[in-house]
Amino acid sequence: MTLQHAIQTYHDLLTAGVAAESQGELEAQQQRRGLFFGERPLCTVLRPRFLTPGQYRFIQRRTRTLLRAFDKIHQAGVANKTFRAQFDLTDWEEELVQHDPGFRPAIPISRLDAFFTPHPQPLSQREKGVGGEGALYFTEYNAETPAASAYNDVLTDVFYALPVMQRFLRRYQVFPLPARHGVLRALLAAFRQWRGTSEAPRIAILDWGEVPTYSEFVLFESYFKSQGLECIIADPREVEYRQGGLYTGDFHITLIYKRVLISELIEHGGLDHPVVRAVREGAVCMVNPFACKMLYKKASLAVLSDERNTHLFNREERQAISDHIPWTRRVEERRTEYNGQTVDLIPFIHQQRERLVLKPNDDYGGRGIVLGWTVDDAAWAEAVQIALTTPYIVQERVPIPSEPYPSLIDDQLHIFDRMLDTAPFVFHSDSVYGCLTRLSTAALLNVTAGGGSTAPTFLVTRR
Repeated sequence: MTLQHAIQTYHDLLTAGVAAESQGELEAQQQRRGLFFGERPLCTVLRPRFLTPGQYRFIQRRTRTLLRAFDKIHQAGVANKTFRAQFDLTDWEEELVQHDPGFRPAIPISRLDAFFTPHPQPLSQREKGVGGEGALYFTEYNAETPAASAYNDVLTDVFYALPVMQRFLRRYQVFPLPARHGVLRALLAAFRQWRGTSEAPRIAILDWGEVPTYSEFVLFESYFKSQGLECIIADPREVEYRQGGLYTGDFHITLIYKRVLISELIEHGGLDHPVVRAVREGAVCMVNPFACKMLYKKASLAVLSDERNTHLFNREERQAISDHIPWTRRVEERRTEYNGQTVDLIPFIHQQRERLVLKPNDDYGGRGIVLGWTVDDAAWAEAVQIALTTPYIVQERVPIPSEPYPSLIDDQLHIFDRMLDTAPFVFHSDSVYGCLTRLSTAALLNVTAGGGSTAPTFLVTRR
């Protein structure tokens, strides 16, 4: 029995009545639970993402190997300023990334964004882990403010209750991939190391009040309180550092669950921002800390894949980098290797537009990304010129998988292919559980960039 058969079975269950009833329940539950990105519902499709247990184990295993390689370049960067130059840090970043957060690992909560194209093997073979599970390419490492774990968990609960899922469960077993508990465990572990005691923290979820992900902060606040913890959502503009403590109103913050970008904190208040001062002076614990900034840079993938750094990794890590990290380089005048050949990088970038992507070194939401195969030569030349004057990376194009997903449009069921990514959540820099799936009809899969949909991810097996 193939995964495609499970998908087809699910779609066959979407008769007109079941589809309408399921759509109504999906809309009502998202409204009730605040599952919105800004004003847009998170999910616009009627089927969740399915993975087999074998596929999920493969993703976990390969991700863990790459995490060891990421940790090696992070340690090398902290220890050596010359090596650190490969990340293109600003002056203030240079100062902050060397701050000791008081706990290890330096990046307790993260997410790797990838594209996974499974091999068409029978379910039974995949579940036994026989053979390779598919092609897996990691294109970004969100090491600073990984979002969507609470959204994903609550959306999972919603899908369990849909009428179509109730019918599907008679034929297949599905298993959720929760991630919220990983966030909490990572926060508590970091705080206890920092504090040196087992006392409970007083948590502030820190970000601007107007961000479109605010509704997820509400979900986290409710979840943390359900676990017996004090928690508040705080805007960086409203916190104060006074009498040796960080406060929002009368609430004394001892642990920051940081969702605001460090660059935005610095832009708003510089190195004298109350949050920055409180963290640097040891008055509050912050997760993720300033040290995360190095690996958040998209140049971290260039550092991994650059032939100059091969000596840092063992054989297994080198193989994982070769298999799963697309060729990536900082955009600069230099000679480098591509597929075993030495090339002049800038002329190579100009000549190979159809197979390359340009990305700003420090941005999010798809801003500034140029897909070479979607623009003409003149636009590409202009983009390359910008990339030479502003920190950018160039990355080889990877295959983007697609799957059929059903949507109800004007009371009619439509099933059409959508491109999708695979973004495993990572905790303590080595534990991989939970997976974000984003769907799009455009090549740039990013909900922040507009449009698209998220879908909860389940493991599936035949009953």
